[in-house]
Amino acid sequence: MTLPRWSEAEKVVIENLVEVATQVAVLFVLMGAGAVLRMSGLVGDKAMTGMVNLLLYVVAPCVIIDSFQRPFDSAMLGSLGLALLAAVAVHVVMMVFAKVFVRNGEEDVRRPLVLAAVFSNAGFMGFPLEQAILGDEGVFFGVAYVIVFNVFMWSWGVSVMNGGRGDGKGEAWKMVVNPGTVSIAIGLPLFLFSVRLPEVLSAPVHHLANMNTPLAMTVVGYSLIGAKFGRVARIGAVYASSLLRLAVCPMLALAVLYPFAGRIDREMAVAIVIAASAPVGAMVAMFSVSFRRDVDVGVAIVSATTLASIVTMPPFIALALSVFG
Repeated sequence: MTLPRWSEAEKVVIENLVEVATQVAVLFVLMGAGAVLRMSGLVGDKAMTGMVNLLLYVVAPCVIIDSFQRPFDSAMLGSLGLALLAAVAVHVVMMVFAKVFVRNGEEDVRRPLVLAAVFSNAGFMGFPLEQAILGDEGVFFGVAYVIVFNVFMWSWGVSVMNGGRGDGKGEAWKMVVNPGTVSIAIGLPLFLFSVRLPEVLSAPVHHLANMNTPLAMTVVGYSLIGAKFGRVARIGAVYASSLLRLAVCPMLALAVLYPFAGRIDREMAVAIVIAASAPVGAMVAMFSVSFRRDVDVGVAIVSATTLASIVTMPPFIALALSVFG
């Protein structure tokens, strides 16, 4: 039997694929902790809500602030600007695709699915993978995607979910004032002026930031249990939304950045692809509750795409590592 002979380029792709698949698998093992906590009854919904609030209002902001704790570098600032532009381009095109291809007669079903096609779990799933594969610089550039996510989620996303109702108008201010923008407002000046927080502050911020991966994955694993997949699986628009989120969006990110291959920062390009390839963001489920849309659909598509992402994310990220490496 003759063993296949791989070229050097093919070996690099395979090595990247194995590395990414391993990191994704690690995240899914961590999700198992959340699943066990729910199935065993050791943690209830009230406690999990507290964990989500801890993530949103404490841990995630610390991740962003900690990523900006580095000496100013004009090249990195330029790459951060390009990352912002790429993230805007990806979100805008995905909004158009979602409006065109995600169709369902029931408004309460369609609106969460439109959001699901556009908004990824760039924080909960993106940050851990960026840290594991790219290090602190990956998280630094991943922040750009989260900035754009927050702006569009609290503006366009609110408009889609509101859909002519009176609900949610009071939420518009969150487009400007939310945990993401506040932490960026704190962290970005620290980077621009090369200000290092004193140890008494930097150490707690760093330790809290390190909680992001295990805590986020525990929350996601908890939400997987109890999702009503049976009913949601019969909704055709679910598949269109999932395909846009898991395949079209990362391909779009690669297409947007490919013309600049060899001339842009590797960590920046791969971080954007990681964020774009992540499954449906947990905020879609939260918005489904807040705006009284179909909660089963919101929770199920977050859960289903999270499970599917163990297969879909590694090839796109491995390809990005090869193209921009």
